[in-house]
Amino acid sequence: MRHQSTIRTLIGRNVERQLVREYLLRETERAGFGGLTFNRTPEGTKISLRAEQVGRVIGRRGKVIHELSNRLKNDFFLDRPHLDVEEVTEPRLNAQIMASRMSSSLERGWFFRRAGHGTAQQIMDAGARGCLVILSGKITGARHRVEKFQQGHIKFCGETALEFMDTGFSTAVKKLGTIGCTVRIMRPDAKLPHEIIITERVDSGLPPLAEVAVFEVSDEEADEELSAVTEEPKADAEGVVDSVVDMMAEIEQKKEEE
Repeated sequence: MRHQSTIRTLIGRNVERQLVREYLLRETERAGFGGLTFNRTPEGTKISLRAEQVGRVIGRRGKVIHELSNRLKNDFFLDRPHLDVEEVTEPRLNAQIMASRMSSSLERGWFFRRAGHGTAQQIMDAGARGCLVILSGKITGARHRVEKFQQGHIKFCGETALEFMDTGFSTAVKKLGTIGCTVRIMRPDAKLPHEIIITERVDSGLPPLAEVAVFEVSDEEADEELSAVTEEPKADAEGVVDSVVDMMAEIEQKKEEE
């Protein structure tokens, strides 16, 4: 029962965080919502929100951020929530911001190929190692289809994908239907496991290697040594055969004398 209650608590906490994320995304989308992180401290729940325009999230004299904090406390029953706002230094490297921009472009009437290629090119111009833009839904007609735009190097699965890939999602609502916009970005500072840098011994603090003496041998001396090595086994083999033959002759001679 205790194990089930622990699992239920973890699931309930994750659901609660997802609801908070959707609410803050909806309220601060115009300010450039770039993601948030939760930290449980003895003083309460600390929520760090990343946004492109910090002033629109805080509001005049902190009016907007106080309203958001009160809503988090009353509607989502968070324990003493403390909301912090951080500015995104490079919006083009934030997957959530780029996904929101692309969905807004599609709603304004941009052609899907122009929006997809433009978003991917902006991300690569900002210095990303790779990006993947996925559009899924009723893009040009009544049938569902998926379009992908990829540039650079990306990872699809595994620990490297979870560690180095940032994912953002947004929805564009059009007359034909909804279009899901997914953006995945590999950060510029991502260091993959196969990328190895070899440093000198002096730079790593190790003593230099001892000097090794090298002797030069002429071709004639090398040929003589090689011939001597190859002839010695033949001589040893002949000596062994002769000794065996002598021993057998002595044994036969003793038998005849008896």
